[in-house]
Amino acid sequence: MRKLIAIFPLLLAGIMPVKYASAQEKDGVHEMSKDYQAPKDPLVIRKLSQWQDQRFGLFMHWGTYTLWGEVESWSICPVDWVVRKGPYSEDYNTYRSAYEHLQYDFNPVDFNPEKWEKAAKAAGMRYVIFTTKHHDGFCMFDTKETDYKITSPNTPFSKNPRSNVTKEIFDAFRKDSFMIGAYFSKPDWHSQYFWWKYYPPKDEHVNYDIKKFPDRWQKFNDFTYNQIQELMTGYGPIDILWLDGGWVRPDGKQSIDMPKIVGMARNHQPGLIVVDRTVPGEFENYTTPEQSIPDKPLPYPWETCMTMGYSWSYSPRDTYKPSRQLVSLLVKIVSRGGNFLLNIGPSEKGDWHPEAYKRLEDMGKWMDINGEGIHGSRPVAPYSDKNIYFTQSKDQHSLYAYYLSDSDDVKLPAEVTFAVQDIKKISRVTLLGTKAKLQWTLKDGQLTIKIPKNIQAQSGLKYSAAFKISA
Repeated sequence: MRKLIAIFPLLLAGIMPVKYASAQEKDGVHEMSKDYQAPKDPLVIRKLSQWQDQRFGLFMHWGTYTLWGEVESWSICPVDWVVRKGPYSEDYNTYRSAYEHLQYDFNPVDFNPEKWEKAAKAAGMRYVIFTTKHHDGFCMFDTKETDYKITSPNTPFSKNPRSNVTKEIFDAFRKDSFMIGAYFSKPDWHSQYFWWKYYPPKDEHVNYDIKKFPDRWQKFNDFTYNQIQELMTGYGPIDILWLDGGWVRPDGKQSIDMPKIVGMARNHQPGLIVVDRTVPGEFENYTTPEQSIPDKPLPYPWETCMTMGYSWSYSPRDTYKPSRQLVSLLVKIVSRGGNFLLNIGPSEKGDWHPEAYKRLEDMGKWMDINGEGIHGSRPVAPYSDKNIYFTQSKDQHSLYAYYLSDSDDVKLPAEVTFAVQDIKKISRVTLLGTKAKLQWTLKDGQLTIKIPKNIQAQSGLKYSAAFKISA
C-alpha cells in the first residue's frame, strides 16, 4: 500500500507522515480503468459475482515492522519522500540491516485468529485478505524459497505450533464461510533476484539492468512463481489472489510471467479472482481505489481498501475512525456498487488494539439491523440524494434508503423526502429496527415519509437509519 502513509515513531525508528499517489491512480480511481477487461472464464465470473455480494471484508497488514511501530516496508526504500528517524537512521545500510534483523525478535505470542474471526463475523464482514508477504519480502507463511519468514528458526515464533500464521488465519476464517484472499507483493526487496546486493537500490524498482542480466531476472520470475504456487497448493481453497506492487508490470519493463502464474494458480484454484492491482487488463478482475471512494458508480467490479486508523500497519498511537464514520463509509461505498475492505493491523504481540474491537462491535450492532440492504445489494439510481444513499435488493423488490446521521444517535425530522426513480407503486415503507407505522406519499418522483413524533427524538437507532421501500 502506498497512497496514504501515517507513521507514529517509536523507540528505534520512524518516518514522517506522507501522502503518495501511485502513477496508476488519480483521486483513488485508476486512470486506465476504461481498459478494464471482464473475465471470460465462467468460474471466475461466478466467483466474482459471489464476492460482490459479500460487500464488507477485512484486510490485515502484519509483519516484523510492528516491532518498531513502523510503516510496512517503505522505510527501507531509498526514495526521497521517506524520512527515517531513530538510532539507525543516519546510515541506510545500517538501518536496513537493523530492520531485517527484526526477524530475530518477532514473537507474536498473543496470536489468536479465532478471536479475530469472531469479531469480524459479528461486524458483518464476509471475506478476508491477509498480507502473506509485503514488499520487504518477509513471508508470513512457510515458504521453502527463503529463510526470511515467520517459520524460520531465526524467528522466535517458529517454535509456536501455530507459527504458519497464514494457514492458521485462512483455516480459522474459512470454517465460518469467509471468502479467503491472499495478498502477495510482486516486488521483493529482500530477494537477491530483485534487489541484488551487487548494486545499491535506488528506488522501489529492480536495481539492475534486466536486459544485461536476464538469467537473474528469470530466477526472480521462478522465485515468484514458486511462492505463489505454494500459497495455491498448501493453504486450502483460496478465492482471491490480491497482487500488490503495480510497478512490476509489462510497460514498466520489469514484467513477470502473469499468464503462466495465473494459469497455474487457477489450475489449483478454479475460479480464482486475480487482482493485479493498478495493472489494467486481463488479470485485474476488480479495481482497488485506495483510501478513497469514487464519486459515482463504476461500470466494473471494485473495492475501496481503507485503514480503520491512519496507518496500514499497527501503531499503539494510531487514531481510529469513529464508528459513525465507518458506517457512513460502508453505506457510501455499497451505494456506488463497491465493496469495502477495511484494514486492521495486528500488533507485534499478535492482537488488535482494543479500539479496533470496539469499532467492529459497533458496526456489528448496526449491521444486525441494517445489513439486509448491504449484503447482496445492488446500486440503484439516483444513488444518493443529499444525506440519503440508496441500495436495492438483488431481486429488485426492495429499495433501501440510508439516512446518514450527523450525530451518533439518529434524530429524524418530521418528514424525510427524497427522489426515487422508476417507482410507480409502493406497498409498504418501514424503518428498520423500529416498529413505527409510517405514512408516505409518492408524487412526481419524490417520496415523502412522515416520521411519528416519538421516533423523531428517540428512534433508538445509531449512525444511520434505513427506510425499506417495498414495491
